[in-house]
Amino acid sequence: MRRIVNTGTEPVTRYLMRISVDRYPGDPERSARLYRAKPLRWDFLWLSATCNGEPMNWKIKTDWDALKEVWLCFENSQGHFPLYPGDTAVIEYSYRVSDDRWGPWFQRAVRVPTRSLSVRLDFPAEVDPVVWGMETSMTAEALPFRTAIARTETAGRRVFSWSTDEPPLHARYRLEWNFRAQPDPAAGAARPSEQMAAVGIVQQGAEILSKPARPFDLPAEAEDARRVVAELSSAIERVSALHTFGKGMGIAAPQVGINRAAAIVRTVDGDTITLLNPTVIEASPETDEQYEGCLSFFDVRGLVPRPLTLHVEHADIDGTRRITVFEKGLARLVAHEIDHLDGHLYTDKMRPGVTPIPVEQYRGVGSAWTYTST
Repeated sequence: MRRIVNTGTEPVTRYLMRISVDRYPGDPERSARLYRAKPLRWDFLWLSATCNGEPMNWKIKTDWDALKEVWLCFENSQGHFPLYPGDTAVIEYSYRVSDDRWGPWFQRAVRVPTRSLSVRLDFPAEVDPVVWGMETSMTAEALPFRTAIARTETAGRRVFSWSTDEPPLHARYRLEWNFRAQPDPAAGAARPSEQMAAVGIVQQGAEILSKPARPFDLPAEAEDARRVVAELSSAIERVSALHTFGKGMGIAAPQVGINRAAAIVRTVDGDTITLLNPTVIEASPETDEQYEGCLSFFDVRGLVPRPLTLHVEHADIDGTRRITVFEKGLARLVAHEIDHLDGHLYTDKMRPGVTPIPVEQYRGVGSAWTYTST
């Protein structure tokens, strides 16, 4: 439902709406295969729209397998009812998408000045749903929602609601969910790598992990960069629900199936660092050796030497280049993600003859790396 006001000087005769789906966030090839085999079809969408209660005609603008765009027209078989300057109207539209095509997320980008935005998600309580939200801004910085998502439960339904006033233009709000209902005990516990694969993390052996990532042309590709950062932020939330990261964590775009030069790092304190087109320009000769894990083969841990200080040149969303100095554990996290963008895994950096150990033998799970004071 949209309450719209014509603040311009000409009558408004149509309104653009879109239906965009992604069943497997972070695995674009798998999603593409699904929608080639099972595309969205107009006759299954049951699209309908009204303006102040009047039925609206609609015209197709874009007709792709996983994306539909429609002009909702201020007219029907009975006549025309354009929205004149200064007038207000309430548009309501609805459609349905089958559960084998709809992904576990909902996203709204603010493309026109907006006074208030609200979202309501309604699930069966029996599947034990949990919901989280991320906001991506003009700068491509991704942060959790600034206000909490409210939750109520009644009559076997669990309802989540969230709203914000005066959202900035170009902000993108994304809600995601999963269902925590217990799996069949007979199935046994999933291995860490299986858990990561299940939430969309590309696993070792995939070609994309061995190819250098394609840089962004900024600011021309700013919108693409924001979309990739949103995907990475969403993947971090999914992964964080599975494991405690006492050392901090990071994820690179190739690990969610996107061959672009973007990564995000979450520090031990919960701060998020966004890296676009990062390049190491200087590394300290002083190094240390610590165990690392990788979401793309999370069943093992490997002892990796890394510089204690790293100077990294990277880009802002407007194309401005900057240099940031990272030290100790943060330098290790950043180096790990830049390796991914260069097409390398941490095993490429291990000393000859040293091999990863099973995670069951590693005693540092959930604890921070240790460093001597200087």
